[in-house]
Amino acid sequence: MKKIILICALMLSVFSSLAFAKDPIETGSFNNKAIYGYDTVAYFTENKPVEGADHITSEWRGAVWYFSSTENKALFDADQEKYAPQYGGYCAYAMSKGRFVGIDEEAFTIYKGKLYLNYSKGVAEDWSEDKDGFIKLAGPEYKANVDF
Repeated sequence: MKKIILICALMLSVFSSLAFAKDPIETGSFNNKAIYGYDTVAYFTENKPVEGADHITSEWRGAVWYFSSTENKALFDADQEKYAPQYGGYCAYAMSKGRFVGIDEEAFTIYKGKLYLNYSKGVAEDWSEDKDGFIKLAGPEYKANVDF
């Protein structure tokens, strides 16, 4: 009986942490900037982080997205799901452990046409050693348990 109670408590803890995420899009503690103001499209088009301009923005899923060019903004506006980072921009490695953790804009990977961000370059290297395994562990639950 104790094992059943322990298992139920553990499951409740895991599902509660997913259901009560602070924000569907990681924006940091003090502003509402997706990817902390970096241009999500530039990760794909320039293969590097590029700061967005204050006057080129879009709002989507409760966050403000910044872009370095009107062309990048247009690409994002036409297909947000294609360019938005996985897990709402939270650290991909941490999501595989059931945790919501911020990111370093420089710690990114484009994998199978999707943008994954991580807490640091070191964490990104660890995550890269088993991308498919960590993606499977993070699973599709993120979207299912966050109210967009």
